[in-house]
Amino acid sequence: MSSGPLVSIICLCYNHARFVEEAVQSVIQQTYKNIEIIMVDDASTDNSKDVINGIVKAYPQIKFLPLEKNIGNCAAFNLGFSHAFGDFIIDMATDDVLLPERVEKGVSSLRAAGSEFGLDFTNAEIINESGNLMSYHYPMDGEGKSKVTVPSGDVFANLLGRYFICPPTMMYTRQLVEFLGGYDETLTYEDFDLWIRSSRKYKYAYTDEVLVKRRVVKGSKSYLQFKIGSPDLRTTYKVMQKAKALLQTEEENVIFRKRVFYEIKVAVRYLNFSLARDYYKMLRV
Repeated sequence: MSSGPLVSIICLCYNHARFVEEAVQSVIQQTYKNIEIIMVDDASTDNSKDVINGIVKAYPQIKFLPLEKNIGNCAAFNLGFSHAFGDFIIDMATDDVLLPERVEKGVSSLRAAGSEFGLDFTNAEIINESGNLMSYHYPMDGEGKSKVTVPSGDVFANLLGRYFICPPTMMYTRQLVEFLGGYDETLTYEDFDLWIRSSRKYKYAYTDEVLVKRRVVKGSKSYLQFKIGSPDLRTTYKVMQKAKALLQTEEENVIFRKRVFYEIKVAVRYLNFSLARDYYKMLRV
């Protein structure tokens, strides 16, 4: 597809030298062609910058923003977004891979859904460092469709209750990102905050196809998210504070309390007793 609205793909790299070329090639090879590529290297300590410079030499249309100081994923995305002109946005880690029709299917989905919808997400292959298939995010039947019911539409309560979206599969409207004011740079990860805040205003569309490969890399930030001492546990708490202010129904209050009790168990499991106490206070206030 050569016409249609501009899609900005913000490719965030941190020590992805082994994977970044495959990631960028998966963007270049999209069936949808009206794409701008913005690459942000967050002060990688491997040779990612050298690899990216080689890619940019071959594809000079790519905007490359190399950073001298590590600023974190949320700030790096915001920097990339400040240079983006697209009507639709993809936040892509450069160890993941887009399948050829990801952008085309996402644009079609969101345009058909209408202005109430701000985000499209899909099923995904989960691959290892070598690119071998490990599993699927949602188990599939023989026709490639999800065996489980995947929520869509007004999903605030679903997102408050449990994790069910594979983050690399998401495509946003520009309006959604502007509504959020970008990512919250005080947080160590963005997904939960984006879901809670944006789903209160926008509906979500689900495309029931595998259109992305999510790579699991040992030692990566997501791999280390649930570890003793992880700052991500405190980020989750901050988002739960935001969620509390957005509750509108008794059903949502019940789901919120269940989620708080779950997070208390997580905090205790990882020996963060001060965080567990803060969650208890959240229930009393």
